[in-house]
Amino acid sequence: MFHLKHLHNFIVVAETEHVGRAAERLHLTQPPLSRQMALLEEDLGVSLFVRHPKGVSLTSAGQQFYDDAKRILNHAEQARHNARQVAAGKQGKLSIGFMMHAAYNIVPSLAKAFMSSNPLVSLKLQEVIPSELATTIQQGQLDGAITLKTPLPNGVNSVHLCSEKLCLAIPKGHELESRTSITADMLAAFGMITVPMDVAPELRRAIDGYCNQAGFQPRIVLETQLQQTIISLVAEDLGIALVPVPVQKLMHENVVFKSITNSPSVDYVFIWRDDNLNPALPAFLKTTRRYSLSEV
Repeated sequence: MFHLKHLHNFIVVAETEHVGRAAERLHLTQPPLSRQMALLEEDLGVSLFVRHPKGVSLTSAGQQFYDDAKRILNHAEQARHNARQVAAGKQGKLSIGFMMHAAYNIVPSLAKAFMSSNPLVSLKLQEVIPSELATTIQQGQLDGAITLKTPLPNGVNSVHLCSEKLCLAIPKGHELESRTSITADMLAAFGMITVPMDVAPELRRAIDGYCNQAGFQPRIVLETQLQQTIISLVAEDLGIALVPVPVQKLMHENVVFKSITNSPSVDYVFIWRDDNLNPALPAFLKTTRRYSLSEV
C-alpha cells in the first residue's frame, strides 16, 4: 500500500515530467525514485506514465491519479493542521454550564470574549440549576460551569468571577415604591418569594442572613427555581423578592426594582474538574481570569 510520501513523490515526478529532475528536487537519487514509481503502478494495477527519451508524461489514469493525489495531500495537510489546532485549544468543542442568574451579566460577556479569541472552537452553553452544577462537573458531563460560590467536591477547582449585590423586586404600585431608602426591617411585613435552599443555597443564605440581621425571619410565601418565574410571580402581586442586581435586565412592566441599604452580595465563580484534558479549556480559563480582573 502506498504512503503519503509516495503520493508526494509521484506529484513531483508528474509536475516535472522527468524522473531525474524530480529526484534532484526530492534530494533522492534517480534509481530509487524510478523503482518507487514502478511499485506504485504495480500496486494500483495501472500505468501512470508514458516513458519516452526526454522524460515522462501522464496517462489518462495517471492524470486522474494526480488530481486525486493532490486532493488527498491537501486533506491530509488540513487534517494535520486541525489536529494541531485542537491540541492547542484553538479548535474543538467546549461545553459550559451556567445558572440562570449569570445569564444576565457574566455569560454574554464571557461568551463574546472567548468566541472572539477562539472563533474555531464550538461553544455550547447549557443552563443548569445551581445545586446540580458541581455534580455535573464532577461527573464530566460539562467542561466547566458558572455558578455561585459554594463548597466544591474533591477534584473540582474554581476561579472567582465577580460579586453582585441583591436588590428588591416589588410589584408596580407597591407601598415601598415611593421610598428613596429601603432598609431590611421594612421587608418584615411582606411575604417573600425566593429560591429553595436546596436549589441555590448561597443565594438563599444571603437573603435569610440579610433578614436575620434586621431581627426577623423572612416570611416565605412561595419558592421556585428560576429567577424569571420569581419576577413573574412578583408581577402578579404575590410577594416581594430579593434578587441579584443583573436580574433587573428582565425589565417586567409590572415590576419595579429598588436598591436596599447594606445590600448583601453573592459571589460568582467558574468551576472545572482539575483532570479535564479538553485542550480548549485552558483558553476559556484564560478568558475567565481576564473577566475576573476587569471586575476588580
